[in-house]
Amino acid sequence: MNPFTAPLDILAEIAGSRDGGPRFAVLVVLGAAGSTPGRTAAKAIAYEDGRLSGTIGGGAVEGESHRRALESIATGRTLVLEFSMAGDSAAGSDPICGGTMRVLIDPHAHRHRAACAAAVEARRRRESGVLLTVVHGTAPANTTVRFVPEHAIAAEDGFPGVETLQQALSRERPLLAVDNGSCPEQRREVLVEPLRPQPQLVIAGGGHVGQAVAGLALAVGFDVLVIDDRPEFTQSDRFPDGVVVRCGEIAGQLANLPLGRDAYVVLVTRGHRDDAAALAACIDKPLAYLGMIGSRSKVRKIREEFLQSRKVSAAEFDRVYAPIGLDLGAVTVPEIAVSIVAQLIAVRRRGTAPRL
Repeated sequence: MNPFTAPLDILAEIAGSRDGGPRFAVLVVLGAAGSTPGRTAAKAIAYEDGRLSGTIGGGAVEGESHRRALESIATGRTLVLEFSMAGDSAAGSDPICGGTMRVLIDPHAHRHRAACAAAVEARRRRESGVLLTVVHGTAPANTTVRFVPEHAIAAEDGFPGVETLQQALSRERPLLAVDNGSCPEQRREVLVEPLRPQPQLVIAGGGHVGQAVAGLALAVGFDVLVIDDRPEFTQSDRFPDGVVVRCGEIAGQLANLPLGRDAYVVLVTRGHRDDAAALAACIDKPLAYLGMIGSRSKVRKIREEFLQSRKVSAAEFDRVYAPIGLDLGAVTVPEIAVSIVAQLIAVRRRGTAPRL
């Protein structure tokens, strides 16, 4: 199993577990403050045979959490571990990052299969929601997990409140809400984990640049589709597992795709005419991002053609990131791909990006 399995893949792994199968415990980072190897909501699964699927950051924290998880599987006891990474010496074995981590170890995670399955199904439907992991009490602790679809958040009552759930989802950042209650037995910690579908990236052109962009974009969290009209450039072995490829007329396929506000389109076809046709097919769609490769002179010529033919207004054309990518001084194909994917990340996280 890939140690860098994404949290949603961990949920799918839990949802697919079965009674009578291997026993396991789920490791969840409830909170991380300061400089730490793991982030809040990072997850891993420790199996009774010693396998570890996923990661909560590696290093000494993960090693100790894994060891304690194996104990937890044997005893059936839910644990919450506190780690302080304030070692005195780089030569010692204690972490010296300077931060703190709080890690839940739940050997009863198989009980949460329905909630995990609901989250996985929401991803399949490209729907959003929040996963709530509630830790009750301290010694011993017990947990409940449930998935709340975005449309149902407004009807939520009680702790931690609608505003907290909506805040986590809108910011796409997990948060930990704590209710200490009147005694330790009434203490509640609620990890609010926003789950949004990965943004869609459509790459028009399966040549060298398209292949390089596909691999990088997949690694940073995009659902990637590559379209080309040349069969030799839509062979699956040219792309990493997880990239979907289609062979067909590019402009026609772009026009027929149901692309919404979470969709990104990169035009890197083999020539001026193909890029222009592909651009015409999707320039009026409500995309998060539309970028086209090419020199400044090529972009200027296509812009003039579009304005003269009244396909779009100047303002509509100027939404297009063209020439594509950030100004990194890129020369080689991998460097160009990095500049393009960096621009995609900037738009995803900040809503806009610098232009060449």
